[in-house]
Amino acid sequence: MTPGVTKAIRSRWFAIVTHAGLWLLLYLAVTGLRGRPPEMREADGTSAPPQRLVPVGKADQLLNRATWPKLEPATNTANPFFTKHFIPPPAPPPPAPTTRKIELTYLGFYTSDGSKKQVIVRLADALLVTPLGAKVTANLFATDATAMSLTLTNSTPQTNLLQLNVKKELEVPIQ
Repeated sequence: MTPGVTKAIRSRWFAIVTHAGLWLLLYLAVTGLRGRPPEMREADGTSAPPQRLVPVGKADQLLNRATWPKLEPATNTANPFFTKHFIPPPAPPPPAPTTRKIELTYLGFYTSDGSKKQVIVRLADALLVTPLGAKVTANLFATDATAMSLTLTNSTPQTNLLQLNVKKELEVPIQ
């Protein structure tokens, strides 16, 4: 409150006027000045008939289900509860694979008079016979063959060892 209002509320004249006003209200309430109590009389229990009857004959048409319009789902319409604003754009397709897996099985080697060792390798269902140093598949070359294992290498210095009659899955580039 402002200092002026606080000073007015605390003043002596305000207290005297408020005190006098409350005594005046008490006097008027006790003496019943300007007013009489309402006249009370005993009422009879009958009521007047209604002026017009309520038209209930048409109420059955309101409640008849055949008169209601057919409700159909609102498909392909704007919906205030669904927005496409926050749906992220579709992800780009994944890049095409650059490698594939193949199964190789070393089956042994043989030599003939005056030629290099010929290596026998099963590639999935096909049978490959290649000399040492030649390309077996994709980027794999046969470098060394013994009775129990075959060493394969590629253009990078990565080597793979195939055991005799054991399937091994290798990853090679797609050509």
